[in-house]
Amino acid sequence: MKKILIANRGEIAVRIIRTCHEMGIQTVAVYSDVDRQSPHVLMSTEAYPIGSAPSTESYLRIDKLIEAAKVSGAEGLHPGYGFLSENPKFAQAVIDANLIWIGPPVDAMINLGDKIKARQTAKRAHVPVSPGSESEITDEKVAKKIASSIGYPILLKAVGGGGGKGMRIVNKPSELSSSLERAMSEAGASFSDSRIFIEKYLPNPRHIEIQFMADAHGNVAAFTERECSVQRRYQKLIEESPSSFISRSLWKKMAECAIKIVTESGYVGAGTVEYLVDENKNFYFLEMNTRLQVEHPVTEMICGLDIVREQIRVASGKKLSLDEEYIGHRGHAIECRIYAENGFDNFIPSTGTIQELHLPDGFGIRFDHGIRMGQEITPYYDPLLGKLVAWGNSRKDTLNRMKRALKECHIVGIETTIPFCIAVISNRQFQTGNYNTHFIEKSFDELLRFKQDNMGIERELACAVAGIHTTNMKPEPTITNRKTTEASLWKSIGRKEGLS
Repeated sequence: MKKILIANRGEIAVRIIRTCHEMGIQTVAVYSDVDRQSPHVLMSTEAYPIGSAPSTESYLRIDKLIEAAKVSGAEGLHPGYGFLSENPKFAQAVIDANLIWIGPPVDAMINLGDKIKARQTAKRAHVPVSPGSESEITDEKVAKKIASSIGYPILLKAVGGGGGKGMRIVNKPSELSSSLERAMSEAGASFSDSRIFIEKYLPNPRHIEIQFMADAHGNVAAFTERECSVQRRYQKLIEESPSSFISRSLWKKMAECAIKIVTESGYVGAGTVEYLVDENKNFYFLEMNTRLQVEHPVTEMICGLDIVREQIRVASGKKLSLDEEYIGHRGHAIECRIYAENGFDNFIPSTGTIQELHLPDGFGIRFDHGIRMGQEITPYYDPLLGKLVAWGNSRKDTLNRMKRALKECHIVGIETTIPFCIAVISNRQFQTGNYNTHFIEKSFDELLRFKQDNMGIERELACAVAGIHTTNMKPEPTITNRKTTEASLWKSIGRKEGLS
């Protein structure tokens, strides 16, 4: 392929563009009205407008994306993640337009995107699946019968969706009727599919996933596991690899099961098998993501592999560049997702203009982002600004490096999850690796106290610096080749606190 259209925006579009340019491939960006001057547009070889700000009028318009690909002369299309990346109708439309779909086969997307069919695939492959319904729940009587057989608490889940939508925990029979009604309503509104199924609820699980790559020649490679248990509202916030909870023998078993599912489903390309692991280290198939994962840089950092490059190679009909079936790791990596959200106020999204931007760097640091100074952060899209990844020889080294990098990262003009991530990385329970998917919920008060204790000093310094700036108008000191200075950063904090 000599030219690829990226049907996405933000940090993932930037990340794909970089790999394409390294491979000598021209890139085509698409953009909505509000993204006209976004970094992914400015970095691409060429760019085409596809509509107004709402995603339903731009990034979710299959017809406009296909048209842009044809007009530009693109040979292939990479969907990134989110938007239409797991939509089999979009994949089929790309193929019907004689374009190369940089993703899995349509049949695999259909079967694995449906959570009931995915469970059935896992069972055929003899992969452990948590107790639950074998088909969709048609009425309350059926739900009561299944819940009674597997025992409460149970989890109601949407067949065709994810991200916590259409999901309800039911602790006792009296809660079932209303929970079922709400889950079906939310699933229908979110995914145009109101089907619900039941799984046994695991009270304190770890969320562990296996990244894999498969080509059309029968080769499959499974990578060292990623731990994704630090979540809010079923959305991941911090990921790391390897997990401090998973032994190498257990990883091997989980990787073997992932390869079985890949083989059973006829999957080709990059994907991820997700598991829940209970306190006794029993693991159960959760779902399969038929796309590039947000957190793929964690795996890249410990394995030294460009997964996007492999995707493009595989889509071009080439074999994997990997010889091993099970890919080990070197060192440890942690990723913090930087969202335009206030982590200490129920993760409320923040909008506004990025007034100052100072990004961390240094040995072992990678920051995948799609932002620039002066950019407006709008309410139209996912609030993910970027992903800060740290690598080290040990988990302790990586934690220290991540904490340093987070403190260097300054995004002024909007609220971000940086302070919240600092609180998590500094938390004793997290540092010992003793956490599960309820970590944020159970540790929130402790995380908030950390923020209050540490931000008090910053407010005092901000006050002092802001006072100096209001009384002394001497030019601020500058640092060569830097867009910001330590003085201006403190001044900005002071402004945020209403001090200048």
